[in-house]
Amino acid sequence: MPRPLGELEDAVMTRVWKWNRPVTVREVLEDLQKERSIAYTTVMTVMDNLHQKGWVRRESEGRAYRYEAVSTRAAYAAALMNEAWSRSDNAAAALVAFFGMMSEEQRRALQDAMRIVQLPETPETDDGDAGTPAGENPDSRDEPGGR
Repeated sequence: MPRPLGELEDAVMTRVWKWNRPVTVREVLEDLQKERSIAYTTVMTVMDNLHQKGWVRRESEGRAYRYEAVSTRAAYAAALMNEAWSRSDNAAAALVAFFGMMSEEQRRALQDAMRIVQLPETPETDDGDAGTPAGENPDSRDEPGGR
């Protein structure tokens, strides 16, 4: 399970995730320098550490590397939440406390996510019921009042 990223690691990964393409240390450095004073070697070390931890993969390009995210920010956040939840001795209580901390916007996002996860599976055609409307029992066609 992932460890939470440190502040500078998160700042670097935020750019890698946002740009969604292979990036160089120089590109990340120049963007970070808009917000803070930071040395090339610091950014290079952070990106190398992220590579060692498995957060980014890299390919050699001349004398430099191009770094690319291994997974999405959403996957990272989900893994952190799962890790924290798995450490609880009372999962239900942890969820209740977590839900209590959510903003209204976060609650709406949770409701949207739950609707997506709970979508019914579409019947496959191999069982002969593909033409049955959702919610209808396919055997009801043979019953009185059925189709």
